[in-house]
Amino acid sequence: MELPFEQFPALSAIGICRHVFTHRIPDIDVSHDKAEVMKRLDAAHREIRNAIGVGDWPLFTAEQIHGNEIGVVESCSRGPVGREFPGCDGIITNQRGIALGVYVADCCAVYIVDPKTPAIGLVHSGRKGTELGVVTNAIREMIDRFGSDPANMIVQLSPCIRPPHYEVGFAVEIVRQCRALGVKEIDESGLCTACDLDRYYSYRAEKGKTGRMLALLGLNPTIAN
Repeated sequence: MELPFEQFPALSAIGICRHVFTHRIPDIDVSHDKAEVMKRLDAAHREIRNAIGVGDWPLFTAEQIHGNEIGVVESCSRGPVGREFPGCDGIITNQRGIALGVYVADCCAVYIVDPKTPAIGLVHSGRKGTELGVVTNAIREMIDRFGSDPANMIVQLSPCIRPPHYEVGFAVEIVRQCRALGVKEIDESGLCTACDLDRYYSYRAEKGKTGRMLALLGLNPTIAN
């Protein structure tokens, strides 16, 4: 059976990173509280991580509180092998062979790749986070921490909820914020999570009783030829 996930051509073309955006997992009942749902989805998400070759990479995730704080993975040799960053909605790193992950079900997962430095970021940005400039903060942190130049960055937006299913088109604002910082290459999936419940989970459309898609991004241990 084909595994339920997608990959984005703009990120696949870079050649220095691995990424995935999971879909709805068939036959898993997600009409439970979030902790139970995440537990039920874990095995399928692990299988997908293995399929794209990052199953043995440390996984760093964000707590996701709809804020604008950014976690930084500066070294994998110190501290736990993978962990959740409390109070954060985005993570950035220049370390190879580790995976950054966020979970979404209407909010946008924003993948940021600077192939020159190289460095990456992955951000959870819904209506509130976008208003608070969480993606802007991630890009600025990449500039400050790693010397990244926004002009070199590739930004990819995942499927997320959009009008008319939601009153605010926050994806449009994310694109505007990125352009304002000098990002030239922005790829917008244009897909609405609430429009395709066979493929995606939608918190809004399913009134909170739903699963989560895993967005994942990591730099290859060595640059691919």
